Amino acid sequence: IVKLLKTGSAFYSPSAAVTQMAKSILLDENKILPSCVYLKGEYDLNDVYCGLPAKLGRGGLKEIVQIELSEQEKKALTLSSEAVKANINKLNL
Repeated sequence: IVKLLKTGSAFYSPSAAVTQMAKSILLDENKILPSCVYLKGEYDLNDVYCGLPAKLGRGGLKEIVQIELSEQEKKALTLSSEAVKANINKLNL
């Protein structure tokens, strides 16, 4: 796409992802798609939004899909969620 457009493709990927998400919700396809979801205990994390696989269907989020992570992956996800929380706290919302 970048080669053809010669200006970048930053608009294409997000719009394609939103289209897939909307289609899965509107048509109740229950597709598993990468999504930013609010965690309430999944992956042993709470009160933070993270990008994770989620099943989307009629009504929106149906399930946060929990996949088996290695110890290194669990640690990285935890560190990432802590960084997200720290940055949100800096906003003083």
